[in-house]
Amino acid sequence: MLIQIENDTLKATMIESLDKLFQFQQNALNLRAFRQQLIASNIANADTPGFKARDIDFAAALSRATTGHSVPLRTTSNRHLGAASQNEPATVLYRTPRQPSIDGNTVDMDVERNRFADNAVHYDANLTVLGGQIKLMLAALQG
Repeated sequence: MLIQIENDTLKATMIESLDKLFQFQQNALNLRAFRQQLIASNIANADTPGFKARDIDFAAALSRATTGHSVPLRTTSNRHLGAASQNEPATVLYRTPRQPSIDGNTVDMDVERNRFADNAVHYDANLTVLGGQIKLMLAALQG
């Protein structure tokens, strides 16, 4: 019985260690996905009178997430797993326009396209790093 308890404790410790290992990348990916949705919404509303461009401070949001405040998964239905909260994973800010339009729309398409592409590249980089971590872990377990 003592061996079973020690094995269960070891398994729980290993799972907790794996969770901590992947937590940073999970938070970064969730924030990148959320930011991509905001930027896509800005682009989609480029011709909407009065629309205010929105974004997040990614560095501040990631810093907050890594100091113990986890980034919740965004869900579209309360039946999805982890659907306890519909809160946004970061504080949404309005972007200050460089050249405001007459109709009050603050979307600058050049800025939005640039940020969309930059965020997509960073998202792909996060996926590559996470994939490398998983491959490394699998190699350690198989070796």
